[in-house]
Amino acid sequence: MHTDRPVTSLLHGAAPGKRTGLRVLLIFLLGMGLLSATALAASPPGTKAQAAAAPPPAHAEFVGADTCATCHADVAKNFAANPHTKMALMHGNANGVTCENCHGAGSEHVAGGGDVTKIFDPAKASTKDVDDKCLSCHAGAHPNFDRSPHAKANVGCISCHSIHGSKDEALLKAPQPTLCFQCHGDVKPAFGMPFHHQVNEGLIKCSDCHDVHGSFENSNLKSTADQNAICTNCHTDVRGPFVYEHAPVKAEGCVGCHTPHGSQNPRLLNMPSTNTLCNQCHSPVSSHTITGMGQGSAELAPCTSCHTYIHGSNINAAFLR
Repeated sequence: MHTDRPVTSLLHGAAPGKRTGLRVLLIFLLGMGLLSATALAASPPGTKAQAAAAPPPAHAEFVGADTCATCHADVAKNFAANPHTKMALMHGNANGVTCENCHGAGSEHVAGGGDVTKIFDPAKASTKDVDDKCLSCHAGAHPNFDRSPHAKANVGCISCHSIHGSKDEALLKAPQPTLCFQCHGDVKPAFGMPFHHQVNEGLIKCSDCHDVHGSFENSNLKSTADQNAICTNCHTDVRGPFVYEHAPVKAEGCVGCHTPHGSQNPRLLNMPSTNTLCNQCHSPVSSHTITGMGQGSAELAPCTSCHTYIHGSNINAAFLR
């Protein structure tokens, strides 16, 4: 008599009694597939995996900056002028500040004859680990860095800052705008236009308008209650508020008519002709004739010859002078 399970319960083509072996094989293949998927997820395409630096041993003790200087004299001799030295002054030169505040307690590193695996070395650590180390002190000043375009592009703190080697107050590797142009070369030509913000001349800096450590605005613009405040901080004559507001100023903002970095047009306008720019919104005005002034049609006279207060007016709804 047939004593195995009903044939209808077996896999198609499988002999009675062999179902257990097939099940084990399927589980094995499924497990291998999951392991492969995990490995692929750990290393996204186009990125190079970077080994995380081993953290200093938990039982290590502070040895003090003077001990560090016995081997790292080249760094120590210039560190007195480093802004991070202020930490030592704040804590009465106690052990653990300055060198070990960033690199971790160094007793095991010293006992190991300079064993680099027993100290935190930013040069061998991942960008994320270095950023976390810096933000352990600077998170209050830069709370949005982790969500910033720089952080997402793997541009970390030491991509721009040289902690030991820079003489700049902000420890920048190079002065602005040279430092910024190393990545933002597409913006550099704009500052060579006939009309431009005087960044190359040193009158203003990139960081006057952009918060390089992250903001809630596009292009890392500094966050302000008024979207035009970045511009009107310097251009106070058009700040307002006005009794009669020009709608595009409030809707599109300054960039609706002006190119902020540089332009071939006067006043950084987006178009060479003021009338063409105005007629994007006020197209019926193209046939307007100025009468009684001997100026001919509006195609020959700029709109702003009459509508002088184009950013806003306190005396006329048509922004007339």
